[in-house]
Amino acid sequence: MELNLTGKRALVTGSSAGLGEATAKLLAAEGATVIVHGRDEARTNKVVDAIRDAGGTAAVALGDLATDAGADDVARGALAAGPVDILVNNAGFYRHLSWTDATPDEWAFTYNTNVISGVRMIQRLVPQMREQNWGRVITIGGGLALQPMNTHPQYNATLAARHNLAVSLARELKDTRVTSNIVSPGAILVEATKELVTSIGPARDWGQTWEEIEPNAVNSLIPNDRGRFGYPDEIAGAVAYLCSDYAEYVSGATIRVDGGLIKGAF
Repeated sequence: MELNLTGKRALVTGSSAGLGEATAKLLAAEGATVIVHGRDEARTNKVVDAIRDAGGTAAVALGDLATDAGADDVARGALAAGPVDILVNNAGFYRHLSWTDATPDEWAFTYNTNVISGVRMIQRLVPQMREQNWGRVITIGGGLALQPMNTHPQYNATLAARHNLAVSLARELKDTRVTSNIVSPGAILVEATKELVTSIGPARDWGQTWEEIEPNAVNSLIPNDRGRFGYPDEIAGAVAYLCSDYAEYVSGATIRVDGGLIKGAF
């Protein structure tokens, strides 16, 4: 299926690893010029090199989106070779904390990092999308926005804010060809997730090998209809669809890619 992304320029924030890296690589494979963003120059360049080695086109934008100056740096780098057609707000952060340990300062830090960072990039890039009357903004959210856990409440709340702002932006972009939508992942098997689950598995009697541990971990932590963790490429695929012409009529929507973890008909 031709997604018609050739010639489009896409900035994927937080794309030096994990979901962002998978998304950047898939968009590049579909013909987009991808701006890979990160704070660590070596890790970010490694992703760019991998994209180029696979025949894709990529550039680097370095900066800390938690500050106005850092966001200016990223926007300047992203716009250096032309307007950005696609913004994937993926960058995010959390610490696994209890209600007792999540201090007001931690709440403020997490909100700035996970929510205001995305607002900074929207305000810097979307005006040009409106001028050219075409653009895509995809926010990476999460099921905890709708069904929060009792732990890391500061993170749960920021996911809800990300979903909310993405829909508000869609309303703001009414009567333009710029859309704003959300991809909501479930538990995705990035390297850090696998390391964590493997480390705690034996003590919880989940088994010793990954083949033994995974089904028990899924049943205990994230019971879903598919009976497994998700994969980064599955999130990237949903993002790529929303970037394409096939999603021209999709506005303010949430695509859940969670194996049925979140139970709800609507």
